[in-house]
Amino acid sequence: MSAALVLIDIQNDYFPGGRMTLDGADAAAENAARLLEQFRERGWPLFHIQHVSMRPNATFFIAGTAGIEFHATVVPRTGEPVLQKNFPNAFRATRLDTELRSRGITELVMAGMMTHMCIDTSVRAGFDLGFKIDLAFDACATRNLRFGETEVGAAYVQGSFIAALNGTFATARTTAHILAT
Repeated sequence: MSAALVLIDIQNDYFPGGRMTLDGADAAAENAARLLEQFRERGWPLFHIQHVSMRPNATFFIAGTAGIEFHATVVPRTGEPVLQKNFPNAFRATRLDTELRSRGITELVMAGMMTHMCIDTSVRAGFDLGFKIDLAFDACATRNLRFGETEVGAAYVQGSFIAALNGTFATARTTAHILAT
């Protein structure tokens, strides 16, 4: 396989008890762990992306807290690349693009959290950089959003963002489908 796995922000703050709990975080992490297991077993390239907030008055992903640690389901092993980011886009001000290109990687399998923020911006940036992307949509999670008086449920947020990415920026597939290929 010529693809690399990129797991984005599967960190404790997004899980029950964290500072920004997402709907479906546990199920998404289990699917991400299945992808991670296959990539490890086959010796395929993989990258863990960790968000550390640098914003004044940040409420989550604060340096020095347990919330920035990787969730137990996807903890990096010694030697696995971990790239820290400070923006939603996993490519912005990180070495991700350089690391991928130095390995000759042109295809990505992406998964992680939050679908409407870091996944959306990272998938679009990856597409703009010329990568072919499979998005493991059931290994992603998000939350309810509010705009004025309108609250949009997490399932609708998830569906809308995956639908917008699918076809142009990525191919949205289930974890099972990706694992079967």
